[in-house]
Amino acid sequence: MTKRQSDTTQSLLNALPNTNAPIYARLKSAILENIDSSTWLPEQRLPSEAEMVKALGVSRMTVNRALRELTADGVLIRQQGVGTFVAPKKAHSSLFEVHNIAQEIADRGHKHTTKVVELQTVKANTDQALRLGLRTGERIFKSTLIHFENQHPIQLEQRIVNTTLAPNYAEQDFTQLTPFAYLNKVAPITEGEHLVEAVIPNATEAEQLAISTHQPCLQIKRRTWSGQIIVTSARLLSPGHLFQLFGHFGRP
Repeated sequence: MTKRQSDTTQSLLNALPNTNAPIYARLKSAILENIDSSTWLPEQRLPSEAEMVKALGVSRMTVNRALRELTADGVLIRQQGVGTFVAPKKAHSSLFEVHNIAQEIADRGHKHTTKVVELQTVKANTDQALRLGLRTGERIFKSTLIHFENQHPIQLEQRIVNTTLAPNYAEQDFTQLTPFAYLNKVAPITEGEHLVEAVIPNATEAEQLAISTHQPCLQIKRRTWSGQIIVTSARLLSPGHLFQLFGHFGRP
């Protein structure tokens, strides 16, 4: 065991509460204490199950239950054959506003990069036409991007765009600016709507987001208007353990 592993195990023992609660509950409390106090940092590796069993003198089943429940709560991430890690801090996004993801990442002091998977002109099918308020067969722009935060994929963006309001959309370099920044410049947002759901990604989406197909995601379907015309309809998919929405309500 390295000194760092030894220190991590010792901090776990130090935080273990002296109560009559079941040992798995006390273990969960100790883990949360180390995370909340920043003794353990995001993405830091925890002691292995075997190390915890030895240090605490408890059964592997007890340790496994504590880790399993904290993983289900999004506090920990478990990678089979690798170990258990403190989950990265979740990115916050306002439920009632539309923001530039590049700016949100920069505000956290992190680096934003983008991979363009698809950027083309297509004829709108019936579903796409309905989403943009157009006729089936009309020309639209279609794009698929992956947004990265410090080289980790944080959001898959699938978007269709009204060519009338953004005629040069397909000519933009979206590794240098985001679709949001461009569209809000050429057709400023005056109205928007969100539909938020928890979903399971398909195999392609899971691969693009570097997660398993069993890992839940937060999906936002968003449409925005400029004046009376729909500018764009987007589907934004983010790993559930990395993303959360926040909203503040005032008194009526």
